[in-house]
Amino acid sequence: MTAVLLGGVGRWTDPWHPFAETTAALTAIAAEAGIALSSSPDVDRTLESFRDGPLPSLVVVDLGLPRDGLPVPLPAADPGFRRMLGSRVPMLAVHVSSTSFAGDDDWERALGGVWVRGGTMHPPAGPCTVHVVDDQHPVTAGLGDFSLDDERYSHQRVSSEVRVLVDHEHDGLRHPLVWVHDRPGGGVTVYDGLGHSGASFASPEHRRLVAQALRFLVAPSS
Repeated sequence: MTAVLLGGVGRWTDPWHPFAETTAALTAIAAEAGIALSSSPDVDRTLESFRDGPLPSLVVVDLGLPRDGLPVPLPAADPGFRRMLGSRVPMLAVHVSSTSFAGDDDWERALGGVWVRGGTMHPPAGPCTVHVVDDQHPVTAGLGDFSLDDERYSHQRVSSEVRVLVDHEHDGLRHPLVWVHDRPGGGVTVYDGLGHSGASFASPEHRRLVAQALRFLVAPSS
């Protein structure tokens, strides 16, 4: 099994997210779940490598939005990026990854929802409670509402086709945070809108959710 972590390194970072903390936490949780994540030292080169040859068994995405003025992704990486999204490779995307390929329709279709500039926001990061709205799915099985220290994205544009598993309440509205999405190409995506920093993964419930998401994604039936 080849599991690749596309984490925030190089131009795929931003000033607000401690990617070293979150990618370390994701790697550790994956290891506890029996999955060895291989971190990419160069996201663009890894996406470029997806153009030809075998694709990974699993892709985990924990990326920021590049702000260097270069194309996202780079032209050489674009064919591999499209091939990955159109494949059956399962994908777990975390938190700020909903901003990573801003304005890209293929990314939005593959993820099932995105951050919308000028519309999406989040309450101040800190202690909060999130609500498990569907505990009948393998990702959330055995979990109830739980509290953690995190940042809760609100007013993202979310497809009506996703299966929402966890949400939160803000300004009297319910906002999806975790969902499962069947991609047009036949692959499955789990989006986990939690995971702003290492503090988020100090929550035993959040760690369990991530581990169960990873096991679900690599299971033959998923």
